[in-house]
Amino acid sequence: MTGLLLLPLAPVRGTLWVADHLLQEAERQMSDPRTVQARLAALNRALEEGAIDEAAFEEEEERLLARLDSPVRYTGHRGGAS
Repeated sequence: MTGLLLLPLAPVRGTLWVADHLLQEAERQMSDPRTVQARLAALNRALEEGAIDEAAFEEEEERLLARLDSPVRYTGHRGGAS
């Protein structure tokens, strides 16, 4: 009986499940040291080519280095400790 009552919510639950997994994958990729190092290299090239100024470089470099220092840990689920 409960299954029939909750059936109309199945698309919403499915959408939330997909969104949650996409978020987890994005966080995992953003904290991947290889990705961060590639972004740092591109940032250095942009500075050398004059595409960005020193202030913008330092701000973005600090943000990227902070990602390397404290990466998001992929645990397979979101939320606090269980």
